[in-house]
Parts: sequence; structure tokens; C-alpha cells
Amino acid sequence: MASALSADTVSCMSIDVTDATFQTEVINKSAEVPVIIDLWAEWCGPCRTLGPILEKVVDATDGKAVLVKVDVDANPGIARAFQVQSIPAVYAMRDGQIVDGFLGAQPEHEVQRWVDALLPTPAQSLVSSLIEAGDEASLRKAVELEPGNESAVVALASLLVEQGGFDEALALLERIPETEATRQVAAAARLGNAPTDDFDRQLTELLPQVKADDEARQKFVDILELMGAEDPRTAQYRKRLTQQLF
Repeated sequence: MASALSADTVSCMSIDVTDATFQTEVINKSAEVPVIIDLWAEWCGPCRTLGPILEKVVDATDGKAVLVKVDVDANPGIARAFQVQSIPAVYAMRDGQIVDGFLGAQPEHEVQRWVDALLPTPAQSLVSSLIEAGDEASLRKAVELEPGNESAVVALASLLVEQGGFDEALALLERIPETEATRQVAAAARLGNAPTDDFDRQLTELLPQVKADDEARQKFVDILELMGAEDPRTAQYRKRLTQQLF
């Protein structure tokens, strides 16, 4: 169970996480806010010292970070995943990845410094709110403030594609590294207003041209990007493309 705070300390709603709830309460949640993971056990004296400090400091973030507590004795799966050798062990996860951590009990000022470093700056918070707003003016402002922010660039580029601004969308996407999200929006921009309800016919017509015609090959690949990996036809057409090229 979570460590109790003393009477003169603000109460914190830390979450007890188990092997069964780790995916939902930690990995999924870390896409929204930094999740601080306190690995502890009932018999651990330093854990009882550190626990209330963590709760106080994280509670003061007003929801900008979340604290979860894992009893390593009761949850061997999590303990194995973190390769726990000593406790207390504290880790921070963001977007499903461990981004920082420390071992052993720490004084409150050190815990405060560590947690503060995990929190978004005011500028980052502003960009996040602009992206969440989602209108063109807000997204343009977000890209102006953070030109390399993938979420802002992809959101604006997607909006531009919907409005027919294909060239501007492609120019925007060229500013940031290629990812699955950027490839899909770029494909939509290159295809422009091409119909999207007859992919089989289009791919079948393009296939004989892909080896000699770069434009046909790019259009073929772009259609596959729009279809997505979840479409069972995509893998089949990729195989046919490879056979045609080689």
C-alpha cells in the first residue's frame, strides 16, 4: 500500500500499480504526463522515508506528473522488467520510455529538483495547449514557437491537406525527421485529390509501370501508406511491388 503522509503534509493520491495494471496506469498514462514509478517494499526502511517525500513533491505539481507505487514483492513481473537489485528505486516514464531515475532515499530538495526537471516548461505547456486547440491559427503559432515539434507540424500539415494546401504541407513535413505519421500525411499530400475508394484498381494499373516510372512507383507507395499496415491488402501489394522491381 502507498506510504501514509504525516498530518502536517498535504495528502497525495498516489496509485498502487500491479503487474496487471502497469500497462494502463503507467505506460498508457505516460503518453499524457510524466509518470514517476516508486519501486518499494514493506520491509524497506529507506522506502518509508522516501515515499512521503515523493508524494508531497508530486502532489505539488497539480497533476503535471503522476506518482505510482509498485510493491516489488507482490509484483515480480515489474521487478524483473526493471531488473530491480536494490530499493527504493525511482524511475520516470514519458511516452512509454524511461527517461530518468535514481536509487536510494534522497532529501526533499533533491527530489524536488529531480521532479522539476521532468515537468514541461511554460513554453512547452503553451505549445501543447495550442496543439490541443487544433485550429489553423493555433497550429501555426505552435509551429512558429517550436518548428521541430512533430505533433504540431503533423497536425498543421494534416489540416492543410484537408484544405488543399498540398505543397505547403509537404514543405512543412520536410522540416522534421521522417516517421510513420509524417509518411502518411506526406502521402496524402502527394496524392492530392485522388479518389480513395478504388485503391485496388489504382494499384493494379500502376503495378506494370513501377519499375520504369518513378512517379508511378511513388504513387503506388503513397497509396500503400494511406491504406496502412492494418489493411490486409497492404502486405500483399508490397510483395507484388518487390517482385515487380526485382
